[in-house]
Amino acid sequence: MDASGAISEDPIAVVGGIYHERCMRPRWREIFGSAGRAASAIAAMRGAVELHGYVDPRSADVIAQWAAFSKTSMFIRTRMASTSVAFDYHHGLETPRIHGVAEPLPEIEVSSRRIVRFGMLESDARVHGDRVVYDPQNALNPRPFHENGSTAKELALVLNQHEASLMTGKTDVPVEEMARELLQTHGASVVVIKRGPRGALVFDGTNVHAVPAYRSQEVWKIGSGDNFVAHFAHQWMQRGCTPAESADLASKATAFYCETRSFATPESLAAFDPPAIAVSERYAAGWRPTVYLAGPFFTLAQLWLIEQARDNLRSMGLTVFSPYHDVGLGSADDVVSKDLDGIKDADFVFAIGDGLDSGTIYEIGYARALNKPVIVYCENESEENKKMIEGSGCILAKDYVGAVYRAIWLAASL
Repeated sequence: MDASGAISEDPIAVVGGIYHERCMRPRWREIFGSAGRAASAIAAMRGAVELHGYVDPRSADVIAQWAAFSKTSMFIRTRMASTSVAFDYHHGLETPRIHGVAEPLPEIEVSSRRIVRFGMLESDARVHGDRVVYDPQNALNPRPFHENGSTAKELALVLNQHEASLMTGKTDVPVEEMARELLQTHGASVVVIKRGPRGALVFDGTNVHAVPAYRSQEVWKIGSGDNFVAHFAHQWMQRGCTPAESADLASKATAFYCETRSFATPESLAAFDPPAIAVSERYAAGWRPTVYLAGPFFTLAQLWLIEQARDNLRSMGLTVFSPYHDVGLGSADDVVSKDLDGIKDADFVFAIGDGLDSGTIYEIGYARALNKPVIVYCENESEENKKMIEGSGCILAKDYVGAVYRAIWLAASL
């Protein structure tokens, strides 16, 4: 807002990737990418926005029609490419298979008062603005904002903790120390570091503000970070909110996106009141629980899902006891007592319920008899078949990604 309190009508120029996205389950076939999604999120909030990026001719037609029929204040400023980059997922927590990346395309240059810049696969963006929000979008080698000649009078860096660690070269230090270095060495005015279920920390050069993550009924993970950046930028640049207020509203808007797979409007965001994710003192201090992974592992499909669940839970910082990996196959005398000891030693159980495998059902019952919390991912069984599981106090989830996130939220609260 300006000095009179009016909302800024200056558009936000969003520059970055505009990509095809395909997910097997839940089914998803869209054209978004970081820039396309962020521009759409800002437009849904009735913020003026310009979209800059490379698209193939077919994608350009789709985006132009979307902008026209949605009656939003989105202006398309795209460049043509022969093909578009595509991301393929089996599920939303999987590392995507990326197609269509060829020789680098010419750099995009954008000058505007307000800019959101994302890291890109097929090109780079050199930007010059008064207020700029930068998300490097690179889990391996996030590039400094000024490295390519970009400039900003006020720069906000939005990073996850892994990216902050890579950009500072520091790992085993408090996140506050990472933020101070980013402010000093990267020319930033604001640093936002996202920390999963612990929410985000916002640094404005003087104060440190903690912003919670919010719980959603469902979890659609693909693009949730893009949505956070978009809402932070809209609130900070166009609504005149402080960085901390902007991050908090962005966190709520991200929960809305995860729950609905759609973009919040001013009305829907105002009506949305999700609970903050509870975080225990010991989890905040660095303690992480052990989860027992229950599920059948007798076919290739079953083994694939066990591997996925183990990898995803471990990637979020949990210690995983997996009977297949940590005990192995064998007779009842060889494995049962070891499996049951694993349940006794675990803090909770993550179970794959589809197929109603007898061993998994027994493990669920044994854990509940010990009063251990149990998360059950069960997508295809009838309500009748799930009656005893649900009635015994297990937490059921029909979606795989939602089940994993319920496990993380539970872990954070213990």
